[in-house]
Amino acid sequence: MKSFLSLVLLLLLAQVSLAGEPAIEELRARGPAGLQILMIQYADEIRRHVENPSAPADEQWERISAALDSVAQQKNSYMAGLYWYTDLEAARKASAETGKPILSLRLLGKLTDEFSCANSRFFRTVLYSNADVSEYLREHYVLHWQSVRPVPKVTIDYGDGRKLERTLTGNSIHYILDSSARPIDAIPGLYGPSAFRSALVKAEAMFKSIAGKPERLKTSLLNGYYINQSRKITVDWNIDTAKIGGQPPAGPVVKKGTDNQALRIAPLAITKALTETSILRGMASTTEGLEKITDEAAWIKIAQLHSSTAILDERSIALIKRQNPALSDAELARLLRKFQELIALDTVRNEYLLHSKLYTWLMRDPDRNDVHKFNEKVYASLFLTPSSDPWLGLFSTDVYTALDNGGVVR
Repeated sequence: MKSFLSLVLLLLLAQVSLAGEPAIEELRARGPAGLQILMIQYADEIRRHVENPSAPADEQWERISAALDSVAQQKNSYMAGLYWYTDLEAARKASAETGKPILSLRLLGKLTDEFSCANSRFFRTVLYSNADVSEYLREHYVLHWQSVRPVPKVTIDYGDGRKLERTLTGNSIHYILDSSARPIDAIPGLYGPSAFRSALVKAEAMFKSIAGKPERLKTSLLNGYYINQSRKITVDWNIDTAKIGGQPPAGPVVKKGTDNQALRIAPLAITKALTETSILRGMASTTEGLEKITDEAAWIKIAQLHSSTAILDERSIALIKRQNPALSDAELARLLRKFQELIALDTVRNEYLLHSKLYTWLMRDPDRNDVHKFNEKVYASLFLTPSSDPWLGLFSTDVYTALDNGGVVR
């Protein structure tokens, strides 16, 4: 009876939520269930705007969309249906209660803002709106986001009434955390939908394998996971380099006719002869080698090998259509083709260059168990946007601009 009354209450709240803030706050406080009730209540309107991106955004739809975003704490949440905690302690509690890992997004700006950093905007379109990814996130993860700092915006005034508004710099990262908010894995920047989902599946399996284990064993299992994943990245890169006709550096040799699966498995066995120091040295040198050896033309060719990971589904395309109503069919097709090429390029670069480096840090960095301190290092040394630089690299006293105060308005 109590659960039935709660359901009735939520339905009533959903019906009146467009009229007042208290109802929104109540639905928000009830967590994912509150958002789900709202999604059910307005399912017909949501379906109409998903299936028909050119449907007019009338006043009623604007209210529905705003209510959904407020409860979900994500812009364009009608496409994703994902509930995001904005308090890590609340996410930790939900993780402990549900037995699910936490996916913690760190970004510039806010996920609720249209002008959050570029990658987080792409996440909303490419990942969270994707039917397979959003379903997996809903069923398997507790979601949390936290703003690292405001995102810098620039307005270009053409002087004739036209203005162009954009964000500058900034990157985003997804951390997979256990119920104590300890990092298990980290997915840097933008990945294609299928690659992102695969990373989530692997990290969730690792979360389950260490759950309830003694701390020493947990650390050992995690270190083994980082070593194996780093070696897999090296093998995958060698395979890709061979496929595009390049010459891999010293290491696993890829020969024509070699079984890829066997090649992937062989380097993943951790032998007792290797010390932790030599392993770490190898992991670090591998990342440096990939960065130095692979040029722009090679990255583009490698990205083409992984074009299938960047394919957008109908829901993502529907959102892009809604955001670009003036484009012709031909223009939209060109935009989608170019965007998917860039997603594939981002995916391979982020995996081979950034993810491999993160595995080394997760294994040895003194702050690896503190997601806040670890994230400081990521933004300072990986994304090169340290919190100590208030200008995010966009202003320097060493550069003369011929403007008063260097163009800075205080």
